[in-house]
Amino acid sequence: MGLTRESFEGWLKKYGQAWQARDAKAAAELYAQDGTYQVTPFVEPLRGKQAILEYWNNVARTEEQIHFDYEILAVTSEQGIARWSASFVIVPQRLKTKLDGIFVIAVDDGGKCTRLREWWYKQQTNQ
Repeated sequence: MGLTRESFEGWLKKYGQAWQARDAKAAAELYAQDGTYQVTPFVEPLRGKQAILEYWNNVARTEEQIHFDYEILAVTSEQGIARWSASFVIVPQRLKTKLDGIFVIAVDDGGKCTRLREWWYKQQTNQ
């Protein structure tokens, strides 16, 4: 069947809901068992659902007041591309953080992410 605009939008909504709720388990559930998550182009991708869960556990512990938004830029049957933005406070340093980035996401027929690559720019200020 392949990826559709509707299924990509549904995946992005669940991603945003999991992040905003600081629900690491829900975030990790969006990925295939052998899925990869490349947080920036300069680090090796996280490989497998367990590594992704550990990453999201850290996010849930260190970020609060999270807001996530996205705009779908393109969708093919193989992958989706979206511009996204997020704002949150990093604790305990109280750093107000804004991110503006791009996702390139491949999703399997079951709706699980097999590969996520992201690029983002960060702005931070003390709160």
